[in-house]
Amino acid sequence: MTTNPLLRIRSLGQSIWLDYIERGMFESGELAHLIKRDGLAGITSNPAIFEKAITGHEDYDAEIARLALSAQNATEMYETIVFEDIGHAADLFLPVYESSKGRDGYVSIEVSPHLAYDTAKTVKEAVRLWERLHRPNIMIKVPGTREGLPAVRQLIAKGVNVNVTLLFGLARYREVLDVWLSGLEDRVKAGIPLSSVASVASFFLSRIDVLVDKRLDAIGNKDKSVSVLRGTAAISYARRAYQIWNEMEKSERWHRLAGQGAQSQRLLWASTGTKDPTYSDVKYVEPLIGPDTVNTLPPETLNAYRKHGNPALRLEQELKQSDDAIAGLARHGIDLETVAQQLEDEGVKKFIEPFDKLQAALEQRREKHTTEPV
Repeated sequence: MTTNPLLRIRSLGQSIWLDYIERGMFESGELAHLIKRDGLAGITSNPAIFEKAITGHEDYDAEIARLALSAQNATEMYETIVFEDIGHAADLFLPVYESSKGRDGYVSIEVSPHLAYDTAKTVKEAVRLWERLHRPNIMIKVPGTREGLPAVRQLIAKGVNVNVTLLFGLARYREVLDVWLSGLEDRVKAGIPLSSVASVASFFLSRIDVLVDKRLDAIGNKDKSVSVLRGTAAISYARRAYQIWNEMEKSERWHRLAGQGAQSQRLLWASTGTKDPTYSDVKYVEPLIGPDTVNTLPPETLNAYRKHGNPALRLEQELKQSDDAIAGLARHGIDLETVAQQLEDEGVKKFIEPFDKLQAALEQRREKHTTEPV
């Protein structure tokens, strides 16, 4: 039996993706090594990741200098850089995509966060990204906002692979399942095959605990009934989400689509880096291993799990304890669906800020290069 815990997770039916991307990973061979050594099966990106990568590494300096003299604006510079990285990653993961018969090997790129509340523009932008990158193992990330839901349905119907992101609540997750199924049904009505369309639903975890723990601390941790609830919200809600997924898998509606070749939309655990230093550095990995799921890990968490992870099928364990934790939070006035809406609102802003910051930095570099004396 392999001693690498990440490979053992794969044998239990969960795929491990990386929640990070930067150009140096290609040039050094690091990404290819992770695929080979750890069974890494995909990559997720977002505006915050690209802002950190592009502004924080010298790998991009030469290209930025070149683009500054040829690009019309910062947006052109941004897209040229990002499309190159995403395309390169997708090419590296193509063998994974092919060997898994389209189940894994995906690289996700997000539509502009400024479009989170505009259905029509989200669809238009997602289709543009899909056609520009022109690879079967690209996933377009669409925020699971109220306006994002109909966009997901339309994109699935068009055959665009969709990563539905920024999910924090169970009510919204049920809606995501419904629009995804509806998109597949639209394809059936149009007589279009289903097998090539893939989707994941990204359920964010650590941000839930950060907000809930803050509210619990405000209540006071001298009360043991309060203190024992710290760090329980995210995992409890994730386990409930998986039960909803199980219900969908058993439904007649799904069986009709599966019989026509549809792929199941997997739950993807996101925001899995531990933010509270008093918690385990693999807190959002260890308890959430289950069949037909994905966990996308930042590099630090990936490295930590390789060193001391202990994989086992735990996702469907301690369901009563999870329900008790959710009930306990409610007794103390913390409704997790209200928390979810707040986190969704904040999540959109948290992607807009680094997106705009990166655009501003690129524009500043462009102006600097175009005004410097030759």
